[in-house]
Amino acid sequence: MKRNMIIAALALSLPAAAQTDTTVLEGVTVQGYAQQRDLSTVPGAVSVVRGQDLQRVAPGSLVPALNAAPGVRMEERSPGSYRLNIRGSSLRSPFGVRNVKMYYNGLPFTDPGGNTYLNQFSPIIFSSLEVLKGPGSSLYGAGTGGVLLGDRRFDTGNGFSAGYTGGSYGSHLATVNGTWGNETFRQQAVASWQESGGYRDHTYMRRYVAGWSGRWKASERSALEAHVLAGDLYYETPGGLTLAQFLANPRAARPAAGAFPSAQGAKAAIYQQTVWGGLKWEYKWNEHWEHSAGVYGAWSGLKNPSIRNYEQRNEPHAGARTVVTWKKGPWRVLAGAEGQTGNFRTRVFTNKDGNADVLQTDDRIRNGMLSLFLQSEVVLEGGWVFTAGLSMNGANTTIRRVSESPVFRFETDYDKEWAPRIAVLKQFSPWASVYAVVSKGFSTPAVAELLPSTSVINTGLQAEKGWNYEAGARGGNGHFRYDVSLFRYQLKDAIVSRRDASGADYFVNAGATVQQGAEVAATWLPAHFLGLRGAWTFHHFRYGQFTQADKSYDGNRLPGTPQHALAASADVRLSRSFSLFATWQYNDDVFMNDANTDKAASFNLLGLKAEYRLKRQGWEGRLFAGGENLLDETYSLGNDINAAAGRYYNAAPGRAFYAGFAVQLGK
Repeated sequence: MKRNMIIAALALSLPAAAQTDTTVLEGVTVQGYAQQRDLSTVPGAVSVVRGQDLQRVAPGSLVPALNAAPGVRMEERSPGSYRLNIRGSSLRSPFGVRNVKMYYNGLPFTDPGGNTYLNQFSPIIFSSLEVLKGPGSSLYGAGTGGVLLGDRRFDTGNGFSAGYTGGSYGSHLATVNGTWGNETFRQQAVASWQESGGYRDHTYMRRYVAGWSGRWKASERSALEAHVLAGDLYYETPGGLTLAQFLANPRAARPAAGAFPSAQGAKAAIYQQTVWGGLKWEYKWNEHWEHSAGVYGAWSGLKNPSIRNYEQRNEPHAGARTVVTWKKGPWRVLAGAEGQTGNFRTRVFTNKDGNADVLQTDDRIRNGMLSLFLQSEVVLEGGWVFTAGLSMNGANTTIRRVSESPVFRFETDYDKEWAPRIAVLKQFSPWASVYAVVSKGFSTPAVAELLPSTSVINTGLQAEKGWNYEAGARGGNGHFRYDVSLFRYQLKDAIVSRRDASGADYFVNAGATVQQGAEVAATWLPAHFLGLRGAWTFHHFRYGQFTQADKSYDGNRLPGTPQHALAASADVRLSRSFSLFATWQYNDDVFMNDANTDKAASFNLLGLKAEYRLKRQGWEGRLFAGGENLLDETYSLGNDINAAAGRYYNAAPGRAFYAGFAVQLGK
């Protein structure tokens, strides 16, 4: 392990060269917890992924950029199939993103059933992403796994840009983006097309994404924003492999076994469409009072022929969020509410050669959530910041199985769950701010956990909840910046996934988990042509009490989460036009099951990218080329935790290369 880490670190330090303009680290303003100020004065663990972070890796995927942030682990089981883990939350995510609440331009994107279809986004949609680590329930509703804030800012100029990238395994990405308007009314539109043949057998993917935003500044005091997003995604699902199959041929799809067909024989795939639209109004009454209010409506449709069956989902939902803010002197108080409602339908059929055949179950699902929140903050002389927040959360889900006679009805009701958050920060100097946080998280089971792909309604699943204790420090100057956080999260009734012999998922409550660790990030600009970044994650995650089927897992490591993860990057400007970017990521080995008897090996990922910029009056062009996984590691990413028969492994792509261009007019 140490030898590989040293080799990769040396590889990052090799590039060096000529001169260009002096580079200084810019301040980072964050929106999380309604702070809206520089990160150095925010009492909480926050990571920010900006446009320049996406620029140093291959276009088309958020995975490498998010994985460079400490405490964050994004996985891609196959092209288009994402999972997002913030401090271990992927225990609940066989596929998709659960237990992480996501907002897009200040409005909920996560549906009231608890699912976030992050794979409906193209990276071009985002100007920045903020990751709030630890429970965000005091402002963002029920959740124990963190919060993701996606934003697309309005550009000030008028212009048009387009780009194309092609690479290994039949990958293609084309994007277009335009901004236009004046000071009163601005608009922007974006579209992308992406396709990949996939590294493994049966992993073809194609994705279309389009978005539009408009901002009307009605007066100096008020503004109205509108956002629309549409995505159409298709990808084949190859299924998990046993260790013997993975070692023999990692590129293979799951073969037939017993009564179950192969992934190819079942034509296992995901057909998914999403349409989301929102309106947000902001009004400043006077120097003390401000108000924002927003509504959204969305629809998602999903078809999933699988080895076990054929599932169809129809998921319309809507919601609203409103916040009133009062500011005077050092005080800032905000109060608000957020509500969502959905009316879903899920039908499961037998799978006949990739087509829906005989109806097995037909479920109508009504779900809703309501969160009322209050937060007070005072910024005092001497660098002190005190924050106290409290929310009251309610959620309910009703499932009616209309395919049975009489109709079976199941209802959950989680009422008046209180979630406080108290934080304090002391800034001694630009070099040293320290903070401490105590917060409570609460998360109800998602609809996909109450009604998993086994089609058996899980009537015994309970909500998980716990307390998080955290301390941190950050600081720096224009050439160096650091960020350190230490945490201990004690979770009760943690929801854990299982997989049966067919590959269908189901869920159980663990008695308790203790999740503690350290997360460190640093950025250093030692010279005007060189920028270095590094991150270290240490997660000591254990089951406290967990016994199932007479088996005790007390003290075992939580599966799916590496104990150590490291990331580093070097940006080298050889001239005003030519730059090199090197990235390296290391993941420790991970256990694949609760018993800690099986594990996936550690791996190193090395990437290099070269970029040439040509700028002329009125336009700018970029040519780039690069490679990923240059060490050609054979590794599994997006493991199927607790899978029956040891079918844990989903091989990630081997060594890959890409090249492309981008052209920008105006601005």
